[in-house]
Amino acid sequence: MTLAEKILAWKSGREKVRPGEIITVDVDVAMSHDALGAHTIAKFKDLTGQDGKVWSREKIVLILDHYVPSNSIETAKKIQNIESFVEKQGLINYYGIGRGGICHKVLIEKGHVVPGDFVVGTDSHTTTHGVMGAFATGVGVDDMACVWKTGKTWERVPETLFVEISGKLKQGIYSKDLMLKIIGTLGVDGAIQRCVQFSGEAVYSLSIDSRSVLTNMAIETGATNGIIDPDTKVSDYLQGRTKKKVDLVQGDTDARYERFVRINASHINEPLVACPWSPANVKRVSELEGTRINQAFVGSCTNGKLEDLQVVASIVKGHEVAPNCRMIIIPASQEVYREAAQKGLLDIFVESHAFVSGPTCGPCMETHMGILGPGDAMISSANRNFRGRAGDPTANIFLASPATVAASAIAGEITDPRKYL
Repeated sequence: MTLAEKILAWKSGREKVRPGEIITVDVDVAMSHDALGAHTIAKFKDLTGQDGKVWSREKIVLILDHYVPSNSIETAKKIQNIESFVEKQGLINYYGIGRGGICHKVLIEKGHVVPGDFVVGTDSHTTTHGVMGAFATGVGVDDMACVWKTGKTWERVPETLFVEISGKLKQGIYSKDLMLKIIGTLGVDGAIQRCVQFSGEAVYSLSIDSRSVLTNMAIETGATNGIIDPDTKVSDYLQGRTKKKVDLVQGDTDARYERFVRINASHINEPLVACPWSPANVKRVSELEGTRINQAFVGSCTNGKLEDLQVVASIVKGHEVAPNCRMIIIPASQEVYREAAQKGLLDIFVESHAFVSGPTCGPCMETHMGILGPGDAMISSANRNFRGRAGDPTANIFLASPATVAASAIAGEITDPRKYL
């Protein structure tokens, strides 16, 4: 079996599962955030009554990130509702304002997810956690309410699409460029109801944070989940972060895959950019140079990690953001924020006239901080550029690596970051 099939077999108490089967599985981690947490609580109370108890106080994780700090009375009420539920249920793993950050970064850095886990979250980018060798997928609030009550959910066993990435990324080319290449190859519907497994020398040369860009954006191909067979980088990363047993489980060498896609990372000769209105509308940066932008965003669950901020700092140091452009930089978690401050990165950003915020989802979607106005153009390190995703439907959104975003902020137009490296 593939690793995804193995995990589903273990969690359903079966020796073997086959693609297409619908099974009932035990959940190891159930995550929700402020955007849908209050809705899940309402569904849970409909299901169990006002005094219903959750199945586990330890395995449910609630994190505030989308509306941090509260941006309206309505969102403040949602957060009050979540805080009250956490207290009443005695939930152990709650990350409020100033205590965590963006959910997908927090789950990983706090050691909640280990290889072999089955993880659900009320967020489509829950696929991120496949970077740890877990089966991780997004669910709706109705399904999550049932998980909170029973600790179980249903899952269709997906066929697995095997993406083998050989070669080595060149200087100035990052995992975001690699993932845009993959999405451009597969399309936004190329892996619907599939598991996308990433492998190959290029993948295993990457850090955990860089690998997580691949699993994070697996959902942009329509996939149920993305996954990477874990190696010692995973166990090294988890050392001191988790009390769970870490077993580097892997798929079988004779596992059957529905399809193979082979990409040579060495053949990506320049940075890539996804143009409106699809993550699959990918072009070379040279095709877009000179395109004016008036907002640049570095952050999100995709690219708000320390290594991203270090690359950005190396580019903007000694430069200023273009007068016609605003730059927003948001670390993905409190841990990243603290490390960035200790390394002097925040000072570099402020000196370049960037706006730096505490961890929040920010301009990734039209909920908070950095909403676009009519005719605006933003280049972003986030994961989606659908029409209206970050504000006015006439605003253009381009997706790129943090390096390309930083270089474009300095120039005030889309530009190749390699000239600044």
